[in-house]
Parts: sequence; structure tokens; C-alpha cells
Amino acid sequence: MNRMIESTMASRDIVTMSSREIADLVDSRHDKVKQSIERLADRGVIELPPLGEVKNHLGQTVAEYQISKRDSYVIVAQLSPEFTARLVDRWQELEQQAPTIPRTLPEALRLAADLAEQNNGLRLVVQQQAPQVAALGRIAQSQGTMCLTDAAKHLGVQRKAMLAWMVEHRWIYRRAGCAHWLGFAPRLSAGVLEHKVTVLGTEDDGEQRLASQVRVTPKGLTVLAQQIGGVL
Repeated sequence: MNRMIESTMASRDIVTMSSREIADLVDSRHDKVKQSIERLADRGVIELPPLGEVKNHLGQTVAEYQISKRDSYVIVAQLSPEFTARLVDRWQELEQQAPTIPRTLPEALRLAADLAEQNNGLRLVVQQQAPQVAALGRIAQSQGTMCLTDAAKHLGVQRKAMLAWMVEHRWIYRRAGCAHWLGFAPRLSAGVLEHKVTVLGTEDDGEQRLASQVRVTPKGLTVLAQQIGGVL
């Protein structure tokens, strides 16, 4: 069947739904949906919609119809009337996502004012957060490490709450029968934690042993400040 099909919409702010989306909504094959669209267009029930080429999940080029809201209801009613509720929900999602294009000068001026207000708000946020960002930068570039207790003090959170968070997010753990916290290998590799090994006992008693203590690096303190600052 030979047809000359326009591939662009007359107005760029028209929200459309693809024939593939309709196929997904009604649990049908895409080629069957396209056939139904073409039959309805042949009968004059709907206008033949624009056809465009897109890439599917396999990287293949496929053709999809771009359907208007009115015609989509006709198509779904033809295919599977019981799926109309799904179609209504999908249209609400699409229309909420669609940008509003001003049609008159007052609307354009209102949009420009809104955008300017948003930009000013973002600028104020950046200015307010600049000292905090600079402080975090200085911390990340500093030297040395600190124990978990000192890290909690620097973050201004309770040590118990910070430890619970670090355990839940797989920063630290304890071996059975061990009183010391240990850092998970990925956290050590990432440079946010380090292990400090100390020698316990003296040479005289002949009972020297090694103990490992997990410590927070400057980089780790910066990451903790960003991730738990608004949580704990």
C-alpha cells in the first residue's frame, strides 16, 4: 500500500503518543497495532498519523506512528476497550511532562519572568552553599585520618547513629568475637577508609599482637558529610 506520509507535526507543541506505546499499553504486537491504525485510516475513522523512524532496544531502525490524543482513544477502543484506563493514565503522564509554549506576548513575558526568578533562586542557593562547598574541598585535600568517634564529632552527629548508618551502607563491619570495627574492602580501595595497625603488648612479656582500627580519611569525611548530613 503506497502512501505519502508526513513525518513532522504541524505544531511542535502537540503531544503525541507512539504506536509502540499503544502496543505496550494494550499488550499487543506493534505490527498488529499499525495494521489497525492503517485500516481505521482507510475507513476514514481517523487521519493517517505521521510516521517516523526510531531505534529499538536492539539498535534496529523501526517505524512508529505518532498518534494524537483523540485518535488514540479510537484505536484503543478498536483493539482492547478494557485498556482505556491505562491510556487515560498514560496521557496524563505525557501532558504533565510536555513543556508549555507561550502563545501570546503576555504568556511569553510571564514565562520569562518565571525563568528569571528561578535563575535568581538558583544563584542564591549557589551563593549560600559556596562556603560549605569550599569547606568540604579543604577537608578533602587535607592530610591524616581520624577515628570514628572524632569523625562523628566533626560531622555533628551521634557516634551511635553514624555507626549504624555506616553498617547499613556497608562501610564497616565486625568479625565474630572481634570488638574492633573493620572497613569493607571497596571502601578501603575507594580511599574513604583506612586501617591503622597497632602493636599491643610489650617485647618483655612476649605476648605482642597486632590490632587493626578503621579510620576515616579526609575524603571519607567529605563523602559522609554529603551523604548523612541531611539524614542523621
